[in-house]
Amino acid sequence: MKSLRNRVQLIGHLGMDPEVKVFNGDKKMARFSIATTDTYKNAEGKRVTETQWHHAVVWGDALTGVVEKYLKKGKEVAVEGKLVHRAYDDKDGSRRYIAEVVVSDILLLGKSDDK
Repeated sequence: MKSLRNRVQLIGHLGMDPEVKVFNGDKKMARFSIATTDTYKNAEGKRVTETQWHHAVVWGDALTGVVEKYLKKGKEVAVEGKLVHRAYDDKDGSRRYIAEVVVSDILLLGKSDDK
């Protein structure tokens, strides 16, 4: 059960093309957002659709290469990883806090764009 302590699985659509960065000439990182949508009936019986946005980050050459090659805005994916919280200072010097999924596995869903 230890592996279940911090595990996140999401299925959704990319809200942006992935942003890929290279550090120290050889370490790659990719960042993108994922939208997940849930539909339910509220107390009045009306159908309600809610979209949540999630930040995702990928480290390492192999997985970052997949992200770089195959993922584009609107693409449907399933991701698995762990949830992390971190703080940073923005360009104005204000302290910001963010929760993001550090992705360890990606599954491409939907129709293939490559022919």
